[in-house]
This record gives sequence, C-alpha cells and structure tokens, in this order.
Amino acid sequence: PDGGFRAWLIVFGVSTTYPHEFGYVNSWGIFQAYYQLTLLHDSPPSSIAWIGSIQYALIFLPAIFIGRLFDLGHFRVLFLSSSALLVGATFLVAQCTQYWHFLLCQGIAVGAACGGIFGPTAAVIAHWFKKRRGLAMGIVAVGSSLGGVVLPIASSDGFLDYSFPWTMRVLGFILLVVLGAANLTLKRRLPSRNVPGGLFNWGAFKSAPFSVYCASAFFNFLGLYTVLTYVDVSAASIGISPSFSFYFVAIANAGSLLGRYVAGYMSDRLGPMNIMIPFTGVAGILTYAWPFAKTKASLLALTVLYGFASGSYISLLANPMMDLGDTHDVGRRLGMFLSIMSFGALAGPPISGAI
Repeated sequence: PDGGFRAWLIVFGVSTTYPHEFGYVNSWGIFQAYYQLTLLHDSPPSSIAWIGSIQYALIFLPAIFIGRLFDLGHFRVLFLSSSALLVGATFLVAQCTQYWHFLLCQGIAVGAACGGIFGPTAAVIAHWFKKRRGLAMGIVAVGSSLGGVVLPIASSDGFLDYSFPWTMRVLGFILLVVLGAANLTLKRRLPSRNVPGGLFNWGAFKSAPFSVYCASAFFNFLGLYTVLTYVDVSAASIGISPSFSFYFVAIANAGSLLGRYVAGYMSDRLGPMNIMIPFTGVAGILTYAWPFAKTKASLLALTVLYGFASGSYISLLANPMMDLGDTHDVGRRLGMFLSIMSFGALAGPPISGAI
C-alpha cells in the first residue's frame, strides 16, 4: 500500500526493534575496549575481536534459512523465539567471567538472536512498501544508528559508574519491554507462497547483477566493521583518555544516523545503487586515512564522516535485492545474499586485529 496507518505502524515497530538489535551489535567497539582493559585483559585483541565478528556474522548468516521460512509464512514464531533468545542471552552475558563464556553467550547466542530478528523484519518491509521503500528502509535504519548512539554512551557510563553485570541486566530488561511491544505490532501483509526450488534459488545466480552485488557486499564487509571495532582502541593509543575514547563508537553511529536517513530519502529519487557506490568509495578512502589521524580533532572528524558514509551504504543494503526478483521470493533471495555477506563480516575484524 506504500502508506496508511498499518504500513507506518510496521515501520514504527521495526524502528523500535533495530535500535536495540543493531544498536547492541554496533556498540561492540565499547565492549572490545572494555574487555581489553578489564575482564579479558589477558586475551589478545584479535581473539576478543572474534566475539564481535561472530556476532556480526550471525546477524546475516542464518538469513538463508530464515528467509525461506519467512516465504513459507513462519514470521511470528521466528520473531518471538529470537526475541526470547536475545533477552535471555543478554542476562547471561551479565554472568560471564571467562573468554569462552563471552564467546558462547555474546558472540553466538546474541548474534543468532539478532539474526533471527533482522531477517524477518527486513523482509516484512517489502510487503508494505514499494515506491517508498527507500524512505521506509531509511527510517528503519535510522533506528539502528540511534541505538548505536545511545547504547555505547549508556553502556560506558554504566561500566564506569555501576558495574558490568548490572549494566547488562538493565539492558536485558529494556530489550524485554521493546521486543515484547514489537511482537504485538509486526505482521506480514501478503499470503505465504511455496515458491519452488527449496532452500536455495540457484537460478538467481544466473543474473549477473545479483551475482556481482553479492560478491561486492562480501568484500565490502571485510573492511566495513574495522573502524567501528577498533576506533575506541585507536583513540586510546594516541593519548585520548578512556573516559572520552569510549564515546567514539557513539560518535560514529551519530554520523551514521544522518547518513542513513539522507541515503534513504535520496534513493527513492536517484536509485539505491547511485547513492551506495559513491558513499562506499568515501568510506574506503577514510579507512585508508584513519592511521594518519593522530590528533583528537582529526580522529573526531574522520569518525563522523566514516559513520555518515558507511551508514549510507548499510541503510540501502537490502533494497537492490528486493528489486532483483519476485516479491514472494524476497525472503529466500535476501537470505542468500546476507549469508554470503556474513563471511566478510566474520573474517574482517579478526584479520584487522591481527594486522
């Protein structure tokens, strides 16, 4: 319908979910820096980075299964079970003390839960919007950046002023309320259809645009999360105090918030690829410039600009997939794409940490 109360209620429901799902995961840089300084100070940075990388990857990796289940009509069960897992895993993270605890609870459980939430909610937008899909996805993506601004600040203040366990418990209670409300508002619009072909739609790879786009996303995600993972550590290494360096992830996500909205608005007029390509190029140039940011002011400027550019890319990531085939097959097609992309997100930060 491209509008109306019910359609915009769906956008609202997804927008309240993304700040606490993607905002949680996009705050990993705070956890990386905190663990390196305190709870996991005996572990090398590249090992700690695996926790965040698994978390990033599992948002996208299960999409190939979740997308197929969505196409078959299994939205509510998926969303409800993933919501329960995310809340439970967050409370368990509060009790973690050893590396393998964090790897299991925060890396695997939180990542898998976020994947179970992201896959269906990204696909359900396609049921309610077509011509204004870019704007709808841009608004939803702004929500994830908003969470990425608030959660790092709240988490770092909580770690310093209270304790790590109680900060995670408070986050768990917030997730319980928000995801409970989202489970009451989100629903499919189109009836399920058993599109032939099973779990994989191999015929999609006969399309050159589909194949090239999948490959480009894999290589982009090899580097996309590097700055967001290590910018706090980078700030501390040039002499910025920990009380301020912890805010760099929030600053990057603030830049991302603006970038996601602008990109969503412009994509309906110029097309998503015409927005994504130049901003992805800017993000790559800024990554190369990052080692030369040796002062607080230069690192702040680079962080804001990188957040804007990378956010523009991420906000439109799913849009081309929705136009490269039938709407009834969007879950499976998007699932294959996100699963391929996940391997880049998995390998990128640990490789960067080792370097």
